[in-house]
Amino acid sequence: MKQFVPVNEPLLNGNEEKYLVDCIRTGWISSEGPYVKKFEASMAEIAGREFGIAVSNGSVALDLAITALGITKGDEVILPAHTIISCAAAIYRAGAVPVVVDCCPRTYNMTADLIREKVNSKTKAIMLVHIFGLPVEVDQIMDIASEHNLFVIEDAAEAHGLSYKGRPCGSFGDISTFSFYPNKHVTTGEGGMVVTNDPTLAEKCRYYMNLCFNNERRFQHDHLGWNYRMTNLQAAVGVAQIEQLDKFVKLKRAMGMRYLEGLSDVKHIQLPIKSLDYADNIFWVFPIVLKDSCHLDSGQLRALLGEKGVGTRPFFWPIHKQNVFKDDGFFKNVSCPVSENIATRGLYLPSGMALKNSQIDYVIGQVIDILGTTNK
Repeated sequence: MKQFVPVNEPLLNGNEEKYLVDCIRTGWISSEGPYVKKFEASMAEIAGREFGIAVSNGSVALDLAITALGITKGDEVILPAHTIISCAAAIYRAGAVPVVVDCCPRTYNMTADLIREKVNSKTKAIMLVHIFGLPVEVDQIMDIASEHNLFVIEDAAEAHGLSYKGRPCGSFGDISTFSFYPNKHVTTGEGGMVVTNDPTLAEKCRYYMNLCFNNERRFQHDHLGWNYRMTNLQAAVGVAQIEQLDKFVKLKRAMGMRYLEGLSDVKHIQLPIKSLDYADNIFWVFPIVLKDSCHLDSGQLRALLGEKGVGTRPFFWPIHKQNVFKDDGFFKNVSCPVSENIATRGLYLPSGMALKNSQIDYVIGQVIDILGTTNK
């Protein structure tokens, strides 16, 4: 009987139940409960920031970051073509213009040289996104931002526990965001966080995420905001998860190394990088890219693995190829060949926190059966 190996499954074996029961027994289940403040403070500390603002998901965290920085109609924001649509959507909803750059074929991250080519008088910010467990080369991008007086928004949604040159991801730029979706190293089911060192930006984020309530007259509003609040129940889970973050990072790295060793002789695939001179991979996911020599594309390999009970996910579809933006006149004649190639040649294998070694070995075996090894 074939196994079923899910792609992502969070590990909830700490104090999650205890803290949730505490919320229910005390009656503090809304966004005003004490776990929200504790979660904000804990996440800000991990990210090396002064302020944390807990929100309902990582996508709205980006909306708040864009709004708090005053990015608006006519402004341009540079971001990677290879990322989730939330990044571009936040820019688009503000009336600004998303400007994409291609990614490195080995790290899948945006590169400074391509960013520099896109900077002009309309550029207002760079959205720096860490992809798949390796950080962007932050120093080079920060230099460009400083040179041109640009804001830096750091999307650290996939980077819980990741460091760049010994400094935590989430600590760079004017404002940073996290996601706590179930496939992240820290999960609250759904949830997100904005972190910053700037008290004015923190105040603006709290203001806009809470319907722009007037402190002097609660139900009188001077601006339109959103209800992006996180509940105390979600935050309680987040607090318990943060308590285990070091263990989770160690576990994910061990899983990544097991995959690397098991797949090292498989033909036709590019494996992720274990480490760089500025960072060690935290293996948020385990991505593989099919080389040109492989007769399959990622969709075909995913289908074959699915028949064996192995769940997989595709890489991000490039921002400049998204119909919603093309139909509105964006990205005409834009080409990002690396992002376009890995979108059809890349996939990531099961890497959920609850995955057992036997399941990883089963996945490795199925990949080998389909693609063969250099020893065959």
